[in-house]
Amino acid sequence: MTHDLLGKTFLVTGGTDGIGKAAATEFARRGASLTLVGRNRAKTERTIADLTAATGNPHLDYLICDLSRMAEISRAAEEFKARHDRLDVLVNNAGAMFKTPLIGPDGIELTFALNHLAYFQLTTSLLDLIRKTPGARVVSTSSAMQARGALDLGKTPTSTEGSGMRAYATSKLANVLFTKELQRRLDDTGATANCFHPGTIRSQFGGFGADVGFWIGLAFTLAKPFAKSPEQGADSLVWLATAPEAASLKGQYIANRRPLTPQKQAMDAQLAKDLWALSEKLCAQAKAR
Repeated sequence: MTHDLLGKTFLVTGGTDGIGKAAATEFARRGASLTLVGRNRAKTERTIADLTAATGNPHLDYLICDLSRMAEISRAAEEFKARHDRLDVLVNNAGAMFKTPLIGPDGIELTFALNHLAYFQLTTSLLDLIRKTPGARVVSTSSAMQARGALDLGKTPTSTEGSGMRAYATSKLANVLFTKELQRRLDDTGATANCFHPGTIRSQFGGFGADVGFWIGLAFTLAKPFAKSPEQGADSLVWLATAPEAASLKGQYIANRRPLTPQKQAMDAQLAKDLWALSEKLCAQAKAR
């Protein structure tokens, strides 16, 4: 077993299930100092115990955080910085899909809050560590659903119109825009930011304690026989986070280890800048609540 990640520090959200847990297991096997961010303490502690038993890695830790609350994300980031002086890889992977759009605890539509703003708030709260760690990488989980998203900066963050699937698609579009603007802001460093499409996965994905609805549930059920295992779905994630050949990729949308061109809105550099500015404003307002 190779321990090529010894001495490197990884932080992973959404690491207690699915592709996040599969990736975390691989990172732990290879010797990384690994911190998982989880919402449920018992489940997160159980995952850490499972990973320790499976890999023998003594450098596993966790943070408990409700990623729908921006103030909690800031607190978790400060806890992480109190324990670590570097961050080699940040994996933004936690997310959810709901039956219909709904307003979360910060007054923001919950899909947008969890799937985009949580990525934004955690990453920007840790940018000082990312900037000073040589060769740091930020890897965010997007989706081919980004092609069906339609971002309206004036409406999307608080809208409860439309379907849960459409809100999810728009949040995945936001992931691509966030990645591209993050990379632009990291271009004066050696750090890289990329996002990826994992494919349809056999996992617990679906909701944040919510019913995803009949039609979404049916779509997942019908797709299950053709779905990837979590380990297969995590392949591009692990590759982007650790492979030497992925170090040259900057601001890319990846599937099956290959850069793809996302939808037209995702290529709009001004929209990416405007989304970043709006995200800063929304996070500041949420933390002040």
